Amino acid sequence: MTITKRFNHPPVTALGLLVTLGIVFGDIGTSPLYVMKTICHANPSFDPDYILGAVSLVFWTLTLQTTVKYVLIALRADNKGEGGILALYSLVRSKGKKWLYLLAAMGAATLIADGVITPAITVTTSVEGLSAIMPDPPVVPISLFIITLIFAAQRFGTSAIGRFFGPFMLGWFLMLGVLGVCNIGLAPSILKALNPWYAVRILLDYPGWFLVLGAVFLCTTGAEALYSDLGHCGRWNISVAWLFVKIMLVLNYMGQGAWIIAHPDAAAAPATNPFYAIMPQWFVLPGIIMSAGASIIASQALISGSFTIFSEAINLNFWPRLKIKYPSTVKGQLYIPSVNLCLFAGCVMTVLIFGTSSHMEGAYGLAITITMLMTTILMAFWMRQRKTPSWLVWIFLVAFTTIEIVFLCANLFKFFHGGWYTILLAAMLVFVIYSWHNASRIRRRYFQYTDIRKSLRLIAGISQDKEIPKAASNMVYISESADPYLIETKILYSIINKQPKRADHYWFIRVEYTDEPSTLNYTVDELIPGRVFSIGLKLGFRIDPKINIYLRQIINDLVKENRVDLTSTYPSLREEGIPGDFHFTIIHRVFSPSSSCRPFERGIMSLYERLRKIGITTDAALGLDTSSTTIEHVPLILTSGSPHRVIQRID
Repeated sequence: MTITKRFNHPPVTALGLLVTLGIVFGDIGTSPLYVMKTICHANPSFDPDYILGAVSLVFWTLTLQTTVKYVLIALRADNKGEGGILALYSLVRSKGKKWLYLLAAMGAATLIADGVITPAITVTTSVEGLSAIMPDPPVVPISLFIITLIFAAQRFGTSAIGRFFGPFMLGWFLMLGVLGVCNIGLAPSILKALNPWYAVRILLDYPGWFLVLGAVFLCTTGAEALYSDLGHCGRWNISVAWLFVKIMLVLNYMGQGAWIIAHPDAAAAPATNPFYAIMPQWFVLPGIIMSAGASIIASQALISGSFTIFSEAINLNFWPRLKIKYPSTVKGQLYIPSVNLCLFAGCVMTVLIFGTSSHMEGAYGLAITITMLMTTILMAFWMRQRKTPSWLVWIFLVAFTTIEIVFLCANLFKFFHGGWYTILLAAMLVFVIYSWHNASRIRRRYFQYTDIRKSLRLIAGISQDKEIPKAASNMVYISESADPYLIETKILYSIINKQPKRADHYWFIRVEYTDEPSTLNYTVDELIPGRVFSIGLKLGFRIDPKINIYLRQIINDLVKENRVDLTSTYPSLREEGIPGDFHFTIIHRVFSPSSSCRPFERGIMSLYERLRKIGITTDAALGLDTSSTTIEHVPLILTSGSPHRVIQRID
């Protein structure tokens, strides 16, 4: 039975576009808060040519990096409607190149690391706007208070307030565009920034070009989040909405640039933020409120995106299983308490360590450059998989890897000015992913399987042997075999040798995670009709593995088809039509210190046992009833070569 639904991209509607504005563009939409301010800090002189070239770089970065790469190309690389670097990896990982997981691991880790600093810098920048209406505002305490509220609200979901995100962000982008248009007249020459020559000239003539590029790159950091949100809104809604968003952003950047050209002395003041400077004095307070609201929405989108990334990483075997909650019925909305707590701690540390948005700018942008570079390489593999002509693939790969390597080199200057912070976070995440993924592969390599058909007669005999105490009416084992006729030797040992277990029915549940996001289907093989069943359950990497619920649905189907009778065989219970009980057994293999394996395998398996403690137990991860589940611990012995043995007996 297949429950998988064919995905169709949502049609372009006014409501769809409004929702897209609220979900997708929060990060990239709040970049005007700090981009021009960072550009000003990159060069103490404010000659018109410098500002003109910087705004031109912003425009063409948005055009090439965001519009061409992500909107026109990356949004086509959807995995049944889902986007993001892990969904992209799922599309290409089956092509025999096992090392591709490292690209996905680095991309996902750096995206999470940059996501830690994004709420901090956007919220802090918006609060710093209070300096325009009051001296020395308490920026850090207010920022920490807002960040605390954002993370505390995650457990309740955003279904109640999410409907306001779209209208609010529509107002935000209109505000950006209107403010920009009102200030372009201060220096109409800023319109020349649409000419790419000015972007090229600043790179050729200005010796500190790498500082400028590091600042300019901040305008496109939200492009990766745009791709990750593909599944929520669909390609066409994002593409059409981006036309409006880009126009509003460019107008605002031009307005800020024109104001800087017209007021070079005021722009040179360290506390000046051109974003607030272009506002009329009477509008500063409403502008600060709007900025705070947009920052909260941008932070919410990044936090939700982080939950999704960890959920995908778990099902791709990149991360230990974590407790996942679903606070609402909104599609794709989930809440991972441990991730929420870690992100909150990271944001608080960011605010406390750096203090001001100016200092955070040094830590921002470096990690996400690596994410974009990894996405480009994976995209090239996807294009080859789609039979794209080689010359087009090479043009794409060379063009965008060149752009992103240049941005990476420019951002490397930030390493000692705060970039170390996000790189350190990303490195820790990559280390966990690498260790967990490789340890899981090693474990599977040492699993031993046998053909269950050789033991079916014995299992049937145990089922009817009244001398053996009845363990349960239905014994359910969780198997990691992909073949219905192959079973782990440890499972057979549990049934036959380790205190034989008599039951009316035996169920072997084989859970397989597929490369498609929303797959949910099953197959049933009757090994002994009406008595022994092997159930293959396929789950997409965004499906919550609630095995208890799915098994109940499957068995109900089998009962309706008269393929199994679940009524208890105890006479007193059968007379009342009471169904038999279910008992689940999970075989947990614990790495044995007596293993004779290579030092690398010993080290990584020992680390695996420690990493398991940061996740939840297997029964909880599979959604099983812990009161009716037994976990049997068995040693996992790794051997590399022939083990030593006694060769002579001494009498």
